Amino acid sequence: MVTIYAVSDSIGETAEQVARATACQFYDNIKVQRVPYIKSFEDVNEFINKIEDRENTMIISTIVLVDVREFLVQRCIETGIHIMNVLGPCISVASRILNKLPDYKPGAVWEMDSEYYKKIEAMEFAIQYDDSKDHSGIKNADVILVGLSRTSKTPLCIYLANKGIKALNIPIMPEVPIPNELFEVDRKKIIGLTIDPMHLIEIRRHRIDKFSKLSTEIQYANAERVLDELEFADRLMRKLNCKIIDVTKRAIEDTALIIMEHIGYMGLKQY
Repeated sequence: MVTIYAVSDSIGETAEQVARATACQFYDNIKVQRVPYIKSFEDVNEFINKIEDRENTMIISTIVLVDVREFLVQRCIETGIHIMNVLGPCISVASRILNKLPDYKPGAVWEMDSEYYKKIEAMEFAIQYDDSKDHSGIKNADVILVGLSRTSKTPLCIYLANKGIKALNIPIMPEVPIPNELFEVDRKKIIGLTIDPMHLIEIRRHRIDKFSKLSTEIQYANAERVLDELEFADRLMRKLNCKIIDVTKRAIEDTALIIMEHIGYMGLKQY
């Protein structure tokens, strides 16, 4: 078993994402562990001294503090631990291009600035208007997701909110009227989510299995019912003339990227 330590002088999310992206290329036999707030030589020594199987250890570091970063590299060389710093080279190249010294400030990307508060506002928006709790948010939304139950509407809204995008979702059911407000907003904001019927049936059946009290005769995962719902949803989306995305076995991040490109979201912060 190989262990990849995601080491950072901040919360370590960037290092962990790189570590997990690495690990997923090998399917198994790799464990990822986040090690945040390594900000001093003492922190480095304490961390290194706790590693028992150094031969099967790899460190991915996003430490910004130069002295601490170099000391960690030195200790890894001394103990035979493989290390890769992913921020150091990037910062150095950017510094040469800009002809400017970096601030070397840990956690700068997580500063509580206007963009941070925009994300919080978008999170609160997604929660408030989840599953069409209140139609009044439609006119203020950046993105409106429409789709059947179990097409990842809520997780997508939360993911988009983390990008500062106000997203709400409206579940489609043949028995429930669609809010009139949907026909009064810019159609570019509306995203229809569709899915392969067999995959949807599988997801819904798995959902039912988690709740033993539900009747085995429930129509939620009935094949005929699912096909009727999909047909109804398809007609509605065509009527709305909105962008339609097939989410069958598609990662939320992938779907979100398509949405962001569609609405022209840049997501680039100017430093």
